[in-house]
Formats: sequence, C-alpha cells, structure tokens
Amino acid sequence: MAGTRSSARQAEKNNSSPQSAEKSGTKRKAGDNTEPKSNRPSKGQKTLEETVQPTEDVDKGVDETFDEEMKQVEAETNGDKKEEEANGDNKEEESNGNALEQVKTDEKDAGKTSKPEESKDTANGDTEGTAVEQDKQREKAMPSNILEKGIIYFFTRGRVSVDNPESVQDLQRTFFVLRPLPDGAKLTEGAIQDVGNNRLIALPKKVFPKSGKDRFMAFVEKGKTSMDELKESFFTGSEYSTKTTGTRHTPEVTPLGEGVYAMTSTGEGRTTTHLAYMLTIPTEIGDVQKDVGIADKGSFVLSLKNPEASGPANAQLPQKPEFPKEFIEEFQGRGWMPVDPKHLDYANAQMLLIGESFDSGSALEAKPNDEKKDDKEVPQEELEKLEDEDEHRIENLKGDDTIFEDLGISSKEYPKVKSTW
Repeated sequence: MAGTRSSARQAEKNNSSPQSAEKSGTKRKAGDNTEPKSNRPSKGQKTLEETVQPTEDVDKGVDETFDEEMKQVEAETNGDKKEEEANGDNKEEESNGNALEQVKTDEKDAGKTSKPEESKDTANGDTEGTAVEQDKQREKAMPSNILEKGIIYFFTRGRVSVDNPESVQDLQRTFFVLRPLPDGAKLTEGAIQDVGNNRLIALPKKVFPKSGKDRFMAFVEKGKTSMDELKESFFTGSEYSTKTTGTRHTPEVTPLGEGVYAMTSTGEGRTTTHLAYMLTIPTEIGDVQKDVGIADKGSFVLSLKNPEASGPANAQLPQKPEFPKEFIEEFQGRGWMPVDPKHLDYANAQMLLIGESFDSGSALEAKPNDEKKDDKEVPQEELEKLEDEDEHRIENLKGDDTIFEDLGISSKEYPKVKSTW
C-alpha cells in the first residue's frame, strides 16, 4: 500500500495551523486557565433538540421525510415489478404491499443461494481471528464519552439481475455492519475475531447523508449476529425461477469499504449521539463511494425512533423491535431520543441519520471532565490510533482483500471492493 491514510493525515497536520492542530485532539492540561470550548450553540445555531426535538411538529416533519423516502422506495419497487410483469413474470413476491415490508423481504428472496456452500477449508477468512488484544492501559485511557468503538463495513447490492451496477439507480439497497470492540482493544496482526456481536443496518435511501440537510432513516436488519449467519443470510445472492423469463438472480453483496468507528455522546443533559468513522479500505475512494456518500472520514448524528409513536402506515416496519420496557420508558413519551449502542442490538430498531462535518463538528470533542485528566485520551486521538493500527494490520495481511479475511468469506466468490462504476 503506497502510503497509508494515517501517514498522509499526519503530514497534513504538520503543515496545518496551530488552530487546526488543536481541533485535531489536543487536550487541555489540568491547571490550564484557558476556558474549555463551550458545547452551547452559537447565536442563531439550532441545537439537536431543536432540530430533532420530539414535538408533534418536528415528529410530523421527520415522519413526512421518512414517508417520502418510503414512497420513493415503493415507486422503485413497483417499477421493478412492472418491468418483470411486462416480461410475463407472475412471481408471488411481486404483489403490492407495504414498502418497508418489501425492504424487509427482498433480502430473503425465495430459492437457494447462487453458490454452493463454502467450507471453512476453502474460505479466505480466518474465522478464529487473532487481531484483537486487550490493553488495560488503553481501557483506562478510554474517553468517557466514547460509547462504543469498533470496525465498520460498508456494502451495497445491485437490483435483481443487475450484477454490474452503473449508478446509484442500479442499486437495490446500501448497508453497513458495525462490529464492536472491547473498550481496551488494540489491533495487531491477523483477522478480527468473531464474537457474534455484529449488527447489520440497512438504508432504504441507498445513500448516506452528505450534509446536515440530509436526514435519512435506517433500520437494524440483524442485531447481535455472527459473521457465519451474515454469510448465510446476507452476503450471498439468490436465484428463483419464473414461468416465462426463466431464472432470475439477486446478486451477492458488493463491499464498498472498511474502517474504524467511534460512537460518541456530546452535550449535557439531553445529549447527542454521533457515529464517526475513518476508512482504511479502499486505499483511495472512488466515484462509487462518493456517489453513495461514503467519505475518507465521516460523521452522523443518530436519533432513535420511538416504536410506540404513531406515524404514517407505510413508514412503519412490519414488526416492532422487541425493546425491553425500560427502553420505552427512556423515551419519556417523546418520539425520538439519542441512540445508545444497546438499542442497536434489536432487529427492527429504526433511527435517523443526520449528516454532519467530521472536521468542524463536535462528535470527537472531549468531555470537560476528561480534559482535566492527564490519563484520558481525546476521542479523536483514540479513533486515529485505532485507524493507524488497522492500516498496519491491513498492510501485513491482504491489502484491500483483508475485508474478505475479516468477514470469513472467499475473495474468489464475491466482487472486489468497488470504487468505479
């Protein structure tokens, strides 16, 4: 790999102004009389509570946004149906229905997988894994406002019978997988161990938010699942037969990237949850990543939807998440609240992703109390350290093909990491 992302960023920091270096994660030492940066918004700037506050008006606006997205998904789905009906396809799956029900079912197309079952001997990945080691000092230095850190994977899947998508319009859906790591984890050599705590999250919109104006809904497809389960039920494609057009094919997933992430909490009182990430694969992002909204580094605000709150019929999943009673009580009657990692362990949990700036946003700022402690890292320092470790791991493993090693699947059976249409 010719030059890593972390080395390039370090060079950029060395050439940057003192002000930008401070933003990059310099901690205020104890005894420093400099006033810490306030988390209060500047005059005229809306807080998250004002932006996504669960009042009737805002809830209505967010639900209307989701309603419009679902109408778009439904229109695209119906477009596919009309095309197949024109070819005489009478497949049962093509009956009209709830748009989100289609979102949930089109990952479970009838028929057998399109490739024979892969044995562990022929798989490219080391399912045991050796990369994650526990470090007590690292755990002690963990910033108090990092709710979770881990590895993130980005995927997409082409529409039925579209094996080589040429634009976002050719995509069926976009996904990401969160793979949490222990607080004190550091990455060494080898593949990532699979402990069955992965979460598969789907974006019906197909693209990620690119700015604060973008608010896109996502839902948990699978929570607390293993890579073996994802390989069986998600990664593979499927085939089914029709009376007139013969065999139809749903393609395998295509990986778009891998990186490291930190889920953080900022603010006092009613806090804000952020998901910040830094890519380590591919070496250079291309048009595909840019069009889908995946950047070299990015950040989103995450807000959880109350499953008990009313909303448009076609903006509801067929099944609600089986949240414990205490989760529902945490909403305190509101329509939305900040996401906590524990919420994402439940299938059908719905959340809103709001775009925000990685560099000028507050996602990786330190808590005031942590700034006074010499033994605490700044969130951005921890994320950059994890990114650097992951890059060295990738260099010593299989380069961009490390993503297949981590997932425990064969690189020969799946598309390469896609960067150009």
